[in-house]
Amino acid sequence: MHSIFTDEKDLQGMREAGRLASEVLDYIAPLIKPGISTGELNRLCHAYMRDVQKTIPAPLNYQPPGYPPFPAAICTSVNDVICHGIPGDKVLKNGDVVNLDITVITQAGYYGDTSRMFNVGEISIMAARLNQITFESMWLGIAQVKPGTRLGDIGYSIQSHAENAGYSVVREYCGHGIGKVFHQDPQILHYGKPGTGETLVEGMTFTIEPMINAGRREIRTMPDQWTVKTKDRSLSAQWEHTVLVTHTGVEVLTWSNGTPKAPDCVGPLQYRPNPVAA
Repeated sequence: MHSIFTDEKDLQGMREAGRLASEVLDYIAPLIKPGISTGELNRLCHAYMRDVQKTIPAPLNYQPPGYPPFPAAICTSVNDVICHGIPGDKVLKNGDVVNLDITVITQAGYYGDTSRMFNVGEISIMAARLNQITFESMWLGIAQVKPGTRLGDIGYSIQSHAENAGYSVVREYCGHGIGKVFHQDPQILHYGKPGTGETLVEGMTFTIEPMINAGRREIRTMPDQWTVKTKDRSLSAQWEHTVLVTHTGVEVLTWSNGTPKAPDCVGPLQYRPNPVAA
């Protein structure tokens, strides 16, 4: 099942969900400093969703077949954690990099899903370069989105940029369709061949969320069955947006006042302004 929205009510519902997800990251960004624990970041984000936004954190108690329920409202993936890091007593220190992955469910039942990388204090040049290349890779994938594009075109643009920089692309996890369901078709692979895969059509909504490793692409899953790390313990980075295929191209749904602007390596794209600030 795909999410393909043509009704304006649905489109506005997805825009609201995307904006709210992004605003959680705006709220928490200044609080990500040396000395704070990932558990405290989870508590603060959950309270903001529940008490300020009146949204529901989609990850909390999320349980795909074969997995235990995810025990937190957000994912916090630090340093060599690729994805699905469980918040807890880990205290962030100067030089760490952390990905916060946020998915909210609005009162109307729409899902917004986004993630960003954050620097904890002063980080290394190596970590900063990995974050930037991953950010650019996501945006180069987004720039491919328009009716008629094939999914392989998105994957190829991401893979090419990352591998040309000397990095590797995680293949076990991918982007996904999203709408009134958290995860659905199509799978958005972050590698591929041009001109292959499903053809995009107007109204589709899905995430693009490349996971890029500084070392090799192989992964290892921790005993908690959720936390995924690089096998060689190299750094990993991830950025994520939820996008809509429009008649003319792409609209980035997970957009808010604090969203980092697109890098210079992509051409002009359509963004969603925050309706409250517009």
